[in-house]
Amino acid sequence: MSMNRRRKGRPLDGWLIIDKPQGMTSTDVVNRVKRGFDAQKAGHGGTLDPLATGLLPIAFGAATKTVPYVMDGTKLYHFTLKMGESRDTDDAEGAVTATSTVRPTDDVLRAALESFRGTIMQIPPAYSAIKVAGERAYDMARDGRPPDLPPRPARVDRFELIERLDDDLAVFEVQSGKGVYMRSLARDIARACGTVGHIAALRRLRVGPFTEATAISLDKALASGDTPHASPDLLLPVATALADIPALALTEQEATGLSHGQALSLIPLMGRIPDRIDPDGGLVRAMAGSRVVGLCRLQDGLLRPERMM
Repeated sequence: MSMNRRRKGRPLDGWLIIDKPQGMTSTDVVNRVKRGFDAQKAGHGGTLDPLATGLLPIAFGAATKTVPYVMDGTKLYHFTLKMGESRDTDDAEGAVTATSTVRPTDDVLRAALESFRGTIMQIPPAYSAIKVAGERAYDMARDGRPPDLPPRPARVDRFELIERLDDDLAVFEVQSGKGVYMRSLARDIARACGTVGHIAALRRLRVGPFTEATAISLDKALASGDTPHASPDLLLPVATALADIPALALTEQEATGLSHGQALSLIPLMGRIPDRIDPDGGLVRAMAGSRVVGLCRLQDGLLRPERMM
């Protein structure tokens, strides 16, 4: 590789948890942070719509390898449903497509929530990043040819009405797995109650192991010393992303074997494997002392290396 092809920026590794402001795309935030920290490599752990605020985990360097595990983690959201108007984007940014004078009571809303818990089938919003024959759904929708998206399974662990602001506005809390669209939940709960609706406000409070306690505003992150660049002291270690994955203690010898791509027999590990791990495909965080060796799966009586750090 010639010298002028070398990657720009400094080689930072770790996580920065941004409390995303409203009105910016997730990609805009990543680009600003990448520039501000003069980082070689950065990506995010799960898109937030421009309308949404809250947790946007940003991965630098080696942390980008752990992004899929963060995106698989539990998410916690609060959203405000505005009843009486549906919009083409299923949020406040879109054009009104239908109206209704029906305003369900709190009891009606609560009763309808029951059928939206557990594993449900959900039709994604037309304005989503899903690809249809190689095209993004939102590009097709913007061109006036919204795609007919098939329903897909989504896991909703918790869905509660937490506040009724007025006749039109109700606030919900949702805890969910990956790939659950809050805009679809808002649209569908309104329909289930005999009205129409869309999301007026959305905030993400948790992504996997990351909570509001670890988040920092974009302005504060970019203003943090280390002139002319932001301070790497704000970064959390790469392994923080894996805190939700059950740990398995290994000897140095076992850790070395895994690092060289060897699978280990589960028999000598039996007393150490956490109870809640599925022996058929369960994921563990392999540890040698306090060091994360990598992520491994239990399969066919073996511990197989999946993603070594």
